[in-house]
Parts: sequence; C-alpha cells; structure tokens
Amino acid sequence: MRCYGGIESDLAQVEAILKREMSSKFPAVSDIVSYGYLLGGKRLRPALVLLCGQAWSNVSSDHHKLGAVLEMVHTATLIHDDVLDGAETRRHLQTIHHRWGTESSVLVGDFLFTHAFYLASTLPTTLAARKIGQATNVVCEGELRQITTKGRFDLSEDEYLSIIEAKTAALCECACELGAIYAECPEDAGKQAAEYGRCLGIAFQIVDDLLDIEGDTDQTGKTLGTDLAQRKPTLPLIHALKVAPVATKAKMLSVLASEDPAPGQIQAWLEEFDSAAYARETAIRYVETALAAVSQWPDNDATAALRQLAEFVLKRCY
Repeated sequence: MRCYGGIESDLAQVEAILKREMSSKFPAVSDIVSYGYLLGGKRLRPALVLLCGQAWSNVSSDHHKLGAVLEMVHTATLIHDDVLDGAETRRHLQTIHHRWGTESSVLVGDFLFTHAFYLASTLPTTLAARKIGQATNVVCEGELRQITTKGRFDLSEDEYLSIIEAKTAALCECACELGAIYAECPEDAGKQAAEYGRCLGIAFQIVDDLLDIEGDTDQTGKTLGTDLAQRKPTLPLIHALKVAPVATKAKMLSVLASEDPAPGQIQAWLEEFDSAAYARETAIRYVETALAAVSQWPDNDATAALRQLAEFVLKRCY
C-alpha cells in the first residue's frame, strides 16, 4: 500500500522470514502451513512495527523478526476465526477450514501460535515474548467474550468497544509499542505508540464490521455477512436497536431471532437510523485520538506514513 512508503525493503525482510518459518520438513504439513502464508493480506501489524521503529531510528533485524512474529500470531487468529465463522473465502482464496477441514485449521493455528512464540524467544531479551504473550492472551479473551455475546442484542456500545479493543486492537497496540521501544525511543513515545495502535485497531475493527454489512465480496475477498449469520451484535446494529422506536425494535428483534435473518431487511433498518454513518463517525473519533498520540513525533516519512495509514483505515473497502 502507498501508506507503507519507505519500508518496502524492510517488509521484504519480514516476508522472507514468514516464507521460511511458515513451513515444515513434512510435506503434508508444509502444504497446509505454507498455504496460511498466502492468506496474508495487508501486513498491517508488521508495517506498524516498522513505521514506529523508523519514526525514531533505522529499523533492525529485531524489527523484522518482531513483524513476522506478530503476523504469524495474527494469521493464526484469522484461521481460527474462519472455523468459528464457517467462512469459505479469505483473500479471494478458500479458507483452510473450507479446504482441509476443522481439524487441520485448528492445528495449523496452533502451529503458528507456538512457532511464533519460539521465534520471539530468540530475540535478545524477553521483553517482546512477554508483551506479545500478554497481547495474545487478551486477543483470545476478547474472542471468548465475543462468543458469549452471540444473540445478545442488548449488548451495550461500551461492551462492544471493550471486546474489539481486546480481540483486534491489542496486537496493533503491541506492534506499535514494540516497534518504538526496539528503536530506543523516549519512554513517553512508547506509551504514545501504544495509544496510536490501540485507537487505530479499534477504528480498523469498526470499519471491518461495517464492511461485513455493506462491503463487496469482490473487493474484500472474503465471505461477508458472517456477523449477522452468527448473530454477533456489531456497532451499526447496536446503534439501530438503541435508537429505534419500541415497535420497530420489536420487529427487528423478531427478525434477528429467526432461523434465517433477512439481511436486506436489517440493512434497510440500518439505513433508516443512519447506523452505518454513526459507526463510521465513531471510527473517525478513534482515528483522531490515534493521530493526536503521535502528533509531537519527529517530522519524517515514517510519521507521515502513520498519518496516511490512519486515513486508509477509514477509507478502505477491503
């Protein structure tokens, strides 16, 4: 992406590590694990590591390894997500779940988790392993919390935001903080990087939830409508249920409780109550907070790229 300007050669180093490590000496295992590499998309988390590092100094081989570790953890969560959602496509490819089945998907995700932590342990200090371990635990906690909210259409906006902060923003926060710390940034800058990543991650997930409702499969490259099919309350729906008149809310809940919720009818209600616009405005507020966190950083290409990346998160269609 254009907002990754200036880190292409470093991203290539991350890609080389991913290709090397996402494999096995056993061909049957390697076929499935290396397929997981193909499911990679935006490489957002490695980019955050590299940009937050480059904002303060030249990045090192440690940054490359950090980027690969975080991307492997992220890929593992996506593979497990596809099992939970019953998704058939991702990045315009069949999901591992759809192609090889549930057992292989779960085990490939486990393979990537464990190998990522092995790689993290080879860094000079335990800092990265500890922080990535903590962040991954928060991600899993967030996913478990989200599972318990299926069909809970009384979920509050604050609860929703807390869940996506855990399941999506935690790794972005970790990536930014470690990228800055490994570049020997000032102490305050590490905290600012973490705040940028946290808010960017929340905005990213809000937009992702919007795309699940109003996106184009040809552009997103993945199965859409899974949130509604899985009865996961996301921000547009939470907002619509909150502002709808009592009678309309009762109709909405009746449709949502049916065996096959009608997406077209739900979409009409979301449009009626400007719920997609409300969700996008919420994402904008988080992006503004993210930008404020790094507003005093050195004026260089990396910091400019962080600003462009925040704008991309809001405008993306995939």
